[in-house]
Amino acid sequence: MIPLHDSVPTRRRPVLTIALILVNIAVFLWSQNAATQILPSNRGPVRVNGFTAVTAEYGFVPCELTMRCAAGDDTVDVGRFTDGTPAVVRVHHVPVALTLLTSIFMHGGWEHLLGNMLFLWIFANNVEDVMGRFRFLVFYFAAGFAAALTQTIVTLHFSGTAAASIPTIGASGAIAGVLGAYFVLLPHARVVTLLFGFLPVPLSAMIFLGVWFVFQLWQGGFSLTHPDGGGGVAFAAHVGGFVLGMLAVRLFQVRAPLRPRW
Repeated sequence: MIPLHDSVPTRRRPVLTIALILVNIAVFLWSQNAATQILPSNRGPVRVNGFTAVTAEYGFVPCELTMRCAAGDDTVDVGRFTDGTPAVVRVHHVPVALTLLTSIFMHGGWEHLLGNMLFLWIFANNVEDVMGRFRFLVFYFAAGFAAALTQTIVTLHFSGTAAASIPTIGASGAIAGVLGAYFVLLPHARVVTLLFGFLPVPLSAMIFLGVWFVFQLWQGGFSLTHPDGGGGVAFAAHVGGFVLGMLAVRLFQVRAPLRPRW
């Protein structure tokens, strides 16, 4: 299901939502065009793709939060040498607390970025309108942090330190918090949704977001029993962000949302 637009107006231009989208795009372009780096490895200096290096540096690595990374903090597996030995490089140090923030603005590809920005554009403007700009920004980051911590707990408990050594990037957890807030604030709003790739259908926000959340729960359970060695999608982060959004939205709300137009 692809959301196209919703039925709820805003009182003023969603400046902060637009700014977040622009920052995400700018960071994505920077990371995709980052220069190749020469980094120390277990076999001496090696050349590492720029995107791989900055993802390892600025992505959130769950095991670093508990200092339980198998090869040590600030390391990443970038493939194998010709004899089959794993190539583990050490990247430049970025404090793990800072990566909780920087990882929220990083994405793995155009599909990842555009999907997240579409959801942010459709749902965040109304949440920003209800909270005000400063409160919304605090809420957005809080949801991102809650998502990362949820993913850390689930990964370490069910998948072990190997999976917890994979950098986590993306705004999905923070955006999931926005979706959770929207679900509480505007359950009867309409979201025009593209079904089957060609059919636009107006669905209530309760149905659209409810289906989205159940899908995250289902996929999250599947990813625990069939873990993806490459990292995959952090479904537990989506669940954690969404739940935080539902629970915390009233603490940040300062005004009622406008009524849906239709």
